[in-house]
Amino acid sequence: MRHDISPLRKFVSPEIIFGAGCRHNVGNYASTFGARKVLVVSDPGVQAAGWVADVEASLQAQGIDYCLYTQVSPNPRVEEVMLGAEVYRSAGCNVIVAVGGGSPMDCAKGIGIVAAHGRSILEFEGVDTLTVPSPPLILIPTTAGTSADVSQFVIISNQQERMKFSIVSKAVVPDVSLIDPETTVSMDPFLSACTGIDALVHAIEAFVSTGHGPLTDPHALEAMRLINGNLVAMIANPHDIALREKIMLGSMQAGLAFSNAILGAVHAMSHSLGGFLDLPHGLCNAVLVEHVVAFNYSATPERFKVIAETFGIDCRGLNQNQVRQRLVEHLVTLKHAVGFHETLRLHGVGTSDIPFLSRHAMDDPCILTNPRQSSLRDVEVVYAEAL
Repeated sequence: MRHDISPLRKFVSPEIIFGAGCRHNVGNYASTFGARKVLVVSDPGVQAAGWVADVEASLQAQGIDYCLYTQVSPNPRVEEVMLGAEVYRSAGCNVIVAVGGGSPMDCAKGIGIVAAHGRSILEFEGVDTLTVPSPPLILIPTTAGTSADVSQFVIISNQQERMKFSIVSKAVVPDVSLIDPETTVSMDPFLSACTGIDALVHAIEAFVSTGHGPLTDPHALEAMRLINGNLVAMIANPHDIALREKIMLGSMQAGLAFSNAILGAVHAMSHSLGGFLDLPHGLCNAVLVEHVVAFNYSATPERFKVIAETFGIDCRGLNQNQVRQRLVEHLVTLKHAVGFHETLRLHGVGTSDIPFLSRHAMDDPCILTNPRQSSLRDVEVVYAEAL
């Protein structure tokens, strides 16, 4: 069903510090929150890359005690959130720092919710369910894509049900986001491609969302321009910090747009898929994006035309169908240029899985702001096209 969208607009974001090397300032920010002891949330890959050591050194320099929690899966799980909250409580922590991609950041947000409320994370699914403020939260993203560091979303995987659930609340917008392009150097090319496409999808979906407005549109358009214009070059030149900065800035702008305009069917379907198969979120988005764009185009052709023009497509003299075709072709070409050739079938999704996936996608809050109202049958058809 279609929810009436209020004509009022609000815009929430953390305090953002952007620039190469800003991760080294984490100790200063922790001390301004009166940190006695910090829970540092990360994962084994990020720890191996050396970014956790930088955080530890900064906390030590400020004389701040801390403990590490790195048992986070690529799609953070209910039990990992609950265990992290237990570590936070038993160690006597009062500030949370996360360093990593979307998974450690979402896990850290979840830990903050559980630490504040003292109840299972499963009880907070949905929009505006939080009643107690979370502990101070400082996030350091090491991927340029998920934007968990600026958003009011938490996505947790419930492996028992094989599904992901969303928590949406301004209470989970972090207090400080230290956005340091240097940390993205440790991403492999495939992760760079997946997270870059994820950020691009954030911008596209936010721009055509029924929750878009004048506060989010400029961020969405600038994100599209930055990512479309620099992603291929960045993956080809992984040590070029100037290119990394542009993609990181694009990802941040996309995050500010979608956190406030919310998303659409790509994300609703991607959350369902990621929960079902435990696949990387960016991969799920990338597989689905052009199919959902083709489906949604007729609902808001003028805004999709602006997207096409932002991507540098010459739309003069073209009718709606031709613009739609060019836009879809552009997205497919961009995916191929960054080395992305995945399909759902390649990951074992078959026709028989589509009803389960579609039912859960219809329950995701992101479907509510999709520009074209989607029935269960519509979602099933789009999944089938992406096989």
